[in-house]
Amino acid sequence: MLYVATPSGADVRAAMQSGLLACMTTPAQGNVIPPGALYACHNGKFGKFGKGWPGEQAWFAWLTATVHRYGPERCLWAVAPDVPMDAAATLAESLPWLEPIRALGVPAAFAAQDGSEHGLIPWDSIDVLFFAGSTEWKTSPAAHRLALEARERGLVVHMGRVNSRRRLRIAQAFGCTSCDGTYLAFGPDTNLPPPLGLDERTPHHSHPVRRRHMTTRLRRIGAAIMGILDPVPSTLPSPMTEEEGAWVRAHAWTKGLRRIEAAPRNGPRWSPGSTPGTGSSPSSL
Repeated sequence: MLYVATPSGADVRAAMQSGLLACMTTPAQGNVIPPGALYACHNGKFGKFGKGWPGEQAWFAWLTATVHRYGPERCLWAVAPDVPMDAAATLAESLPWLEPIRALGVPAAFAAQDGSEHGLIPWDSIDVLFFAGSTEWKTSPAAHRLALEARERGLVVHMGRVNSRRRLRIAQAFGCTSCDGTYLAFGPDTNLPPPLGLDERTPHHSHPVRRRHMTTRLRRIGAAIMGILDPVPSTLPSPMTEEEGAWVRAHAWTKGLRRIEAAPRNGPRWSPGSTPGTGSSPSSL
């Protein structure tokens, strides 16, 4: 699962250039996309209660300029205008813009809201189901059923505002291929996991005791994002190659994780054909 973040700090930008993260941009942010990085275009309707929304025409002019500048082939999706927490109003506001987004050569994302499960998703006009709405709704069984239907239809599934380990696991269980959040924006030097750029040799924390605690915390966050903490059997293949999996085991695993893998158990912990400890996805919430 790909994490989409704002380009906050040199380590985050480097991770984006390496393909480990994708870059989120909105009309209000005006973020410069790091060279070669994948990017996604949000409309800015939710942030700060819609203060980042410039209006339909200005938004589409910004979107057109962004796609022309960075290329449609690097764009994961663009979210059509929506009305946060209002499914019916979102459908009405999004419909006129789905085809214009596609005409730019990028996938059109529809922001599902509380109540969208009641026949309020234009399935044939979208490429990405974007879980917006309230936290309670988008982590609910109703949202899970929508995710399953979207995947059955061959659509991409994305979850917004994923800023905790629990939310990461839910997004994985839903089958999301990407998620976004502001976790890395607040303290990118401390919140970026080791597999995405930091290791014990970085001099961000000089105090030896604090550094040990921070290293442990970063490794746990990295393990959660990579899907290897508290793993359960999965039917999904690992998204990593064997070489990438070896890197994660060497640099991100703690002694505790190695003991978990070495412990006797009934049946495989990871799915057949996956790289042990690097591609598991929760089979339940």
